[in-house]
Amino acid sequence: MMRAARLIVAFALALALGGSIGVRAADLVVSAEAAAPRRVMVMLRLGAEHYRAGGDYGGAYGDAMGEQARLRLARKIAREHRLSVVEAWPMKLVGVDCVVMEFADERTAEAVAAELTALPGVAWSQPLNEFHMQAAASSSGYNDRLAAAQPWHLAPLHKLATGKGVTIAIIDSSIDTNHPDLVGQIAASRDFTPPGHPVPERHGTGVAGIIGARAGNGMGIAGVAPGARIMGLRACWERPFGGVTVCDTLSLAKALTFAIENHADVINLSLTGPQDRLLEGLIGLGLAHGATIVAAVDRQNPRGSFPAFVSGVVPVAATRLSASEPPVYIAPGQDVPTTEPEGKWSVVSGSSFAAAHVSGLAALLRQLSRTGRAAASEVLLGPRGVIDACALVGRTTRLDVAACEAGR
Repeated sequence: MMRAARLIVAFALALALGGSIGVRAADLVVSAEAAAPRRVMVMLRLGAEHYRAGGDYGGAYGDAMGEQARLRLARKIAREHRLSVVEAWPMKLVGVDCVVMEFADERTAEAVAAELTALPGVAWSQPLNEFHMQAAASSSGYNDRLAAAQPWHLAPLHKLATGKGVTIAIIDSSIDTNHPDLVGQIAASRDFTPPGHPVPERHGTGVAGIIGARAGNGMGIAGVAPGARIMGLRACWERPFGGVTVCDTLSLAKALTFAIENHADVINLSLTGPQDRLLEGLIGLGLAHGATIVAAVDRQNPRGSFPAFVSGVVPVAATRLSASEPPVYIAPGQDVPTTEPEGKWSVVSGSSFAAAHVSGLAALLRQLSRTGRAAASEVLLGPRGVIDACALVGRTTRLDVAACEAGR
């Protein structure tokens, strides 16, 4: 940061003196970016007495002695490897203390992570990855004013199931819980992002509307699973001035841990990013605990979509992919009406919103399974391809599929 600051001061002085220097504005931006702190995550192993994989935790996890010892180790690592400790977070589910460290020199995050992974007491280290939400610019049996514009005819389905008894975790940006279509629909809200002053955000509010908007209230839309218990877990945030919605490894890991520990039946991840060891481990634990995990596919880079193609995760896109790409589930995600902050509604597009449709449908199908137990995605949703919600509900009920598809 000091180098960038010196460049900026020199540039300002040259302008003030009417002179010139051989530094362009673009060079200043590049220098500032190169000098900006980057972060890695260091996973410190917990002692055997505190962690037992797949079971309960014996001993007093987080006891003063163990906690202080790990903090001392983290500080020692930071000193010896030109890093500074930012924060620490216990990840009991995977048996590590996650310590975030940052650096501002010429090294890459990948190189620093590899260097730290080889140290005693470190389970592994990885960059603090960034993830992006997959949103694009963009006659019903209900009296909701926009229901006729919704892609699925929900009233016939809701005569049989509304998602009652199923818990859905929406891991996303902040949800407008005071929106007239969402009031009373969000059973729990938690914020796992860095400290700030969160306000309701568009992406999370839009995803929540598709999944759980109140049905039959004379306004807006009806959610796919309006009877489900919804947890709004803020792990992402909207960049200023209408920027993209992003998340990072740590915020997502915290939210996933909360969802698993609080027995979420369905977990919605309308996002993509680079492959991430910590998140993949937590997703595996969620699947092992019986959760149905739904993730968006990046239309621009389908094969690079993480976590959509983690084994057991339900990958969802809004449109068909080319024959050379891996098969996915296709659900409505083009010009879909949904909720927006400040009591508004808007039309959205993107695989984020296709994934939200599938998460809601998974809640209906889990309710209809009676046991509520998880099933492999192919068992729950059938073979990958275009999803027919009426046909899927009709497999285990007396639903008139033709009438449902006609909206009757």
